[in-house]
Amino acid sequence: MPKYMLRVNYTAEGAKGLVKDGGSKRRAIAQQAAESVGGRLESFYFAFGDTDAFVVADLPDASSAAAIALTVSASGGASVQTTVLMSPEEVDAAAKKSPLYAAPGR
Repeated sequence: MPKYMLRVNYTAEGAKGLVKDGGSKRRAIAQQAAESVGGRLESFYFAFGDTDAFVVADLPDASSAAAIALTVSASGGASVQTTVLMSPEEVDAAAKKSPLYAAPGR
């Protein structure tokens, strides 16, 4: 199953909810969201810096990842940036492929 990393940034309203309900509730809701589309939450970490939370989940496909990101963003409590993660074996497979390509101007 493809793996996705969602970088979450809370809005002021989302941060107020986080202070009120705590971090464990956010993790439980992320787990419920992943499971509701047929996926599995791998990890959920809060962080300092440019990103408030990092969520890694195994999800069936890109549309499932997009559905979660859209739902979270539409809630107004947070924004989400989604990154597709690849295993070393997937990179090995990619390195063995030879797509046709010409650099600009050549």
